[in-house]
Amino acid sequence: MVSSDQRRRQLAREKYERQQQRRAVQRQKTKRRNVIVASSVALVVVAGLVGAAVASYAGAFTESGKGQGAEAADPCGKPAKGRPSTQKWKKEPAMSVDTSASYDVTLATTCGQIEMELDAGKAPHTVNSFAFLAGKRYFDHSRCHRLVDQGIFVLQCGDPTATGGGTPGYSLPDENLKDPALKGGIYPAGTVAMANTYDGKNEKTRNSGGSQFFLVYQDSKLPANYTPFGKITAGMDVLQKIAKAGSRADPATHNTAPKATVVINKATVTKS
Repeated sequence: MVSSDQRRRQLAREKYERQQQRRAVQRQKTKRRNVIVASSVALVVVAGLVGAAVASYAGAFTESGKGQGAEAADPCGKPAKGRPSTQKWKKEPAMSVDTSASYDVTLATTCGQIEMELDAGKAPHTVNSFAFLAGKRYFDHSRCHRLVDQGIFVLQCGDPTATGGGTPGYSLPDENLKDPALKGGIYPAGTVAMANTYDGKNEKTRNSGGSQFFLVYQDSKLPANYTPFGKITAGMDVLQKIAKAGSRADPATHNTAPKATVVINKATVTKS
């Protein structure tokens, strides 16, 4: 027969075991909740990446940063002597491109040469502006200020201030947004597209392209809001080299700058 004292000890032990079980269950629930919260934050970061990055220039980009540990050696050379442009214009340049032709671009960068072919027929205003700015040496000595290497995969250039907020003083209309190449909400690797400040909601923020453009080095899921106006014909290996070096958060501009020193020493455009 169990004594009253033994019975009390048994009940106390059972109560303690039930408490431990409840605490274990609660810890498991908390762990699951933290995982969900972390996943949600990650999704917000990716969403912000698409909105902000392609928003200051729109855009495609926020803080991503890569890895920890020692910095890898800069894979790029030193910039050529010269200063970024400070020029501004009050209005879009007069149309002078031949819409039946294509235009070849050479970006001589500190990391290697990147070549592009621009389609004046599909994006006449954008190509006309790009050719105008290149002719004015607006892109020369400018740093490619943003690299996005998570969620979407783009290198952003065309801002002499290297802040993500620089403009030539005028805005461009959106063009070629129904290009079949953008099917499935994907900007395919090799695409050259114009950044803008469209916020995804207010139509008044459309038609806000300027000088900043991005080069897609890996298929990237983006809404068709950014004028595709050309394709990369050579230099994808250069972009891959830049991407491999990674990115770092820039607290001053809230961009993710490439760790590599990516500067356009000279940009030239020729009619093909």
